[in-house]
Amino acid sequence: MHILIVASAFNSLTQRVHAELRDRGHAVAVELATPDASARDASLRRAVHEFAPDLVLAPLLKTAIPRDVWAAHTCLVVHPGPPGDRGPSSLDWAIHEGADTWGVTVLQADEEMDAGDIWASATFAVPPVGKSDLYRNEVSDAALRAVHLAVERFASGTYVPRPQTGGDEELRIRTRPYFRQEHRRIDWESDSTETVLRKLRAADSFPGVLDELLGGEWFLHGGHPEHELRGRPGELVAVRAGAVCRATADGAVWIPELRPRRTPGGPATFKLPAVTALAGRLPALPEHPAPLYEEGGRHGWSDIHYREVGQAGFLSFSFPGGAMSTTQCRRLHDAYLVACRRPTSVLVLGGGRDFFSNGIHLNVIEAAADPGEESWANINAMDDLVEAVLTTTDRLVISAVGGNAAAGGVMLALAADEIWCRSGAVLNPHYRLMGLYGSEYWTYTLPRRVGSAAADRLTGDALPVSAEAAVRLGLADRTVDCAAQSFADEITRLAARLAASPAAQARIAAKKTERDRDEAHRPLADYREQELAAMRRTFFDPRSPYHALRRAFVHKDPPSGRPSHLAPAAGSAGERPAFGPGVTTLAAHDGVPAPKACYQEQ
Repeated sequence: MHILIVASAFNSLTQRVHAELRDRGHAVAVELATPDASARDASLRRAVHEFAPDLVLAPLLKTAIPRDVWAAHTCLVVHPGPPGDRGPSSLDWAIHEGADTWGVTVLQADEEMDAGDIWASATFAVPPVGKSDLYRNEVSDAALRAVHLAVERFASGTYVPRPQTGGDEELRIRTRPYFRQEHRRIDWESDSTETVLRKLRAADSFPGVLDELLGGEWFLHGGHPEHELRGRPGELVAVRAGAVCRATADGAVWIPELRPRRTPGGPATFKLPAVTALAGRLPALPEHPAPLYEEGGRHGWSDIHYREVGQAGFLSFSFPGGAMSTTQCRRLHDAYLVACRRPTSVLVLGGGRDFFSNGIHLNVIEAAADPGEESWANINAMDDLVEAVLTTTDRLVISAVGGNAAAGGVMLALAADEIWCRSGAVLNPHYRLMGLYGSEYWTYTLPRRVGSAAADRLTGDALPVSAEAAVRLGLADRTVDCAAQSFADEITRLAARLAASPAAQARIAAKKTERDRDEAHRPLADYREQELAAMRRTFFDPRSPYHALRRAFVHKDPPSGRPSHLAPAAGSAGERPAFGPGVTTLAAHDGVPAPKACYQEQ
């Protein structure tokens, strides 16, 4: 079928819907909803006229579809709540109220928001994680199950959707208001650690919990329990890995990121590592690093951990939003070198349930006194890490991609011998939407895996790739079909089995021979030098598109119009474009970076 996706942003769920619908042979176009109502409605009407879709699908839409569009075309909307749930803050309320299970509903657009007939729904268990993590994983998995079922039912031409009222089984209709800051407010004197964590998780990564700290107003983002440190409720007691530890009524929590409250008439603000955001305000606090490797011990929160099972080592990392600053890259690099000194035959890199990596940390770069210099330092730190992985020849290295990865994060994964992706992961193996040529040795690793023609297409088209498609392309080696919460256990089982296999040592020997042969043909240093020459020109040219695109991304500027690479193909209602099965209608690489909304994550 021809399916038109309309969305407020090309976020993680929209990208996954787009990628998986293409995998199933549908021709897909994307229309982004701009803030201006009249322009937005006119643009959608034009897209419908040009593409003549069989179905309009809205995975993430914060505005209403015009009446004349939904009256003439079946328009299905994905709502992150169970049947009968209505309102703009469904997940916030679910986490706030401690729901054990929740759901996703695909319903037909109608006069009243979230009140249309139900085409499909799916349920999921709610683990104790932040809202954005939940959205990218359990919500996304349930949404895709429901979307595929709804699309199949629509294609059948026989399915009659279920009305929300007046049916044989009356639904419990529950419309709840926007979840405002008064619901999120933390009372540090009386709120337990569990209560504080629930409030922080319900606000992650947007809008954060508004609070007062060190004479300023801040939005708190993210939260992890601390098992040992204590202090007077509300006070900061320690720092670790860029995060601050704040005492609660009965314990303490780690807060990784802060965002200053926007002043009236002032510029938009953005999240930063808490210690960076509080620079100049933060009192002298003890640094409490968590042990990288604590055999049989109880780990406190840290963004980097190492453990072993038999002959397999597991170096896990989890950075907010998947972004990796210069400091984070160097810390992970140091941890990797420590892991390589352990007596293992297999080393697993990653394995967490959320983001693998999205490459360099654009927020930290934007906040730097000299963004060009910080960009340069960050990309070199990423390259050092990737080089360490590429030159590991005494063991097999596995990249375990549990969540999404993009740009340099995909190239970090490609440095390993094998890539294992959770079935729900989405890869974006390209840089051009940020106006960058790219580094991390991608000109060596990407063509080596998929061939030169496919590498050009992936980096030029700048489209998301599902885990299933990644395996077909050679971009990944295995999909692990499991829930996000089970991914670490599945990876542990598979890696331990690989390490114990008789073939492991033979593969390690062959790996060293291949690396020596490739080095003799063209040294890794040549790839790095060529890539960094292009990156340096971009970073230190104030007129390069990268700087404007980075600012737009960091400040979350809304799209001003339809990005060229997401535009529907030419055609009219009476003259449908001719597309083969699985072929997208997105424009080919035109050399023009797209607006920020195309690569926004949620």
